[in-house]
Formats: sequence, C-alpha cells, structure tokens
Amino acid sequence: MSILSENMRYLRGQQKYSQQKIADDLLITRGRYAKYEDGSSEPPIEILLRISKYYRITIDLLVALDLSKYPLEKMMKLPDNRTILPITVDEKGENKIEIIPEKAQMGYLQGYSDPEYIEKLQTISLPFLRNGKFRAFPASGDSMPPFKNGTFIVGKYVENVSELKSNKTYIFITRNEGVVYKRLEKKTLKNITVSSDNDFYEPYEIKLSQILEIWEYACSINTEEPDQSPLDMIGIKEILLLMKKEITDLKRIKK
Repeated sequence: MSILSENMRYLRGQQKYSQQKIADDLLITRGRYAKYEDGSSEPPIEILLRISKYYRITIDLLVALDLSKYPLEKMMKLPDNRTILPITVDEKGENKIEIIPEKAQMGYLQGYSDPEYIEKLQTISLPFLRNGKFRAFPASGDSMPPFKNGTFIVGKYVENVSELKSNKTYIFITRNEGVVYKRLEKKTLKNITVSSDNDFYEPYEIKLSQILEIWEYACSINTEEPDQSPLDMIGIKEILLLMKKEITDLKRIKK
C-alpha cells in the first residue's frame, strides 16, 4: 500500500466514517473509493484535491508523510498552503528540536518545506522549551556576536510577521541570503529593517516577499569553550570608541 492509501485509511478511522459516507461526500462510488484506500488505484488530481480539502491536510503531506505518527491537532499551518512538520515529542513528552547542521544549511532552502527532509534531521529535547515549534540553526561568520562558529541558535517558529518586535533577534530564512541571524529595527507593510550586533555591518532592508520563515531567538547552545581572552567583544568595542574620541580630540587641537 502507498503512503496515500495508508493515510486515507488512517484519516477515515480517526473520523470513524464508513467508506460509503466518505465516497458520498467526495461524489464518487464506494467501489472507486475502496480502490484508492487499498492502494490498487491512484486517485486523479481532481479527486486528490477533494480528499485534501475534505480532511484539511495539504497534498504534500497526504502523499509523503505517515500521518499516523503525528498528532493532527498539532499541525502548524503556514502561508502558501504549506504545513510545517507537527510538534513531536520524545518518550519523556519533551519537544523534539530539529538540528540544521552546518553542512546542510544551504540544503535547508530546498528542503525546509519537504517533510521527508525535515524528518531525517537529528533532534534534541530541552525541557525548558515548550509551547511552540523550535529548530536549531548553526551560527557562522562574524555578523552574529556574541555567538561563535559552532554555536547553535535555537529559534521558536513565528507564524506571522505581525508578531515581530523591535530590538529582538530572529533567524530569518530568505530567498536571497538563506539563513541569517539579525536584530529587528523596524517593520513596514512591505519591508523590515534588520541589523547585526556587529557594528561593522550596516542595517539593511528585507522585503517581506523574500522571507520564507522566521524563528525568534529562544536560546543558544555552545559547542566550544568560551574565549578566555581578556579582550572580549565588549572590551574591544570600548577601546575602539576611546580611540575614536582621542582622534577627534587631536583633530580639534590641530585646528
């Protein structure tokens, strides 16, 4: 039997409907419906659309994901008729947090909406993160202080842009840049302005139409020991500001 036929049997069982009842609702014969459910025949696209609307489950999940493994009431609806993987829990009842490894970060842009891709990711559970969908992304580059390469930033899924708050940090998944960690400065009807906590980088705008997903900072996981150097980022910033002031004072004296 195909995943689709198994899902049809499972969904009908959840509703406790007969094959005849669903066949009547779909405007087809019971015999035709039975062939779809036992896997001896595949429904054409117009019937597949009816089944999708009937159960309010997107087609990609109907044909690609074993729905019996996930609580249907915890499916999270996304724009563009997509559905993120449900909130799943481990044997202790804690949320499973998918980890996006550094090597798979670029592939995430192609796989973020693919249930099979997400399902294959390794997961962890953190007992203090509940009531939401969480995912861990690797920090990279020098635009993410105080996070070093090798740190994982755990984000909580944001369902709507209206939930964004100024001066809070987020992981933005965009069509152009991929995975970026930025602080929100402001938002308009068409754009948001974001900045890096590294003052070397200037703030810039991201069009809302370019944003695929948003994850609000929840916590971070360090995989290396903290830098023991006395010149930490805050100390370096203070030194540079002091040098800038001294140079400005010297210019005034010369004038």
